[in-house]
Amino acid sequence: MYLTIKETAEYLSLPESYIEKLIQQKKIRVVHDGEQFLINREQFNSHLEQMEKMKKLIEEYLNEPIPEDLDVKDED
Repeated sequence: MYLTIKETAEYLSLPESYIEKLIQQKKIRVVHDGEQFLINREQFNSHLEQMEKMKKLIEEYLNEPIPEDLDVKDED
């Protein structure tokens, strides 16, 4: 399914100007139909899946309790 720049911005929750910048930098593949740029939505699926996995890993890491260091000695 192809989306316009506005629809892509809404889909990714990003500003339209940022999407336009990514297009200019050729980081997003687009098709120009003569009037507007069309962006294939499927190219973001793997990226979004990886972002969700990374968020879960970071959350697990941050929620992991800090183990007590048994080698700590009180030296005076």
